[in-house]
Amino acid sequence: MPLPNQALVLVLDGRKMLFFRNHGDANQIDLRTEAHDERADAKDSEMKTDGPGTTAQSGGYGRPAMDETDFHQQAEDEWVKEAADELKKRVLQNDFDALAIVAPPKALGVLRKSLHKEVERRIVATINKEMSGRPIPDIEALITSETAAAELSAV
Repeated sequence: MPLPNQALVLVLDGRKMLFFRNHGDANQIDLRTEAHDERADAKDSEMKTDGPGTTAQSGGYGRPAMDETDFHQQAEDEWVKEAADELKKRVLQNDFDALAIVAPPKALGVLRKSLHKEVERRIVATINKEMSGRPIPDIEALITSETAAAELSAV
């Protein structure tokens, strides 16, 4: 489905959250930045206080270490959940009728689990790609090609 006029576009990864509004129409996308936010990535020493834990073995020598928690991934997941909360707030204010989401696979999976039902209903395109560091014309070209391909496959 082509991206309609005034559709909201979210470009997201574990560190950046960019909101764009389509000021063009279904034939010519014209994205303009509406809001952006970036989180600072904390150092390991700021996130951890101890080393990994260990468990006792029933046989053999040594004490194997338990898998260490990935604090960076936890921080990224929380950031993506904040984006879902922002979308919920916007949809309940009736800020958009159509939504396109561009995010890498891991962020997209976390986001999908956190979306409000009304936000899910308004999604017109989901693109599984890292684009948060790319210029706006690249994002517009990606959305145009993906929505055109989806429209062709629907026929």
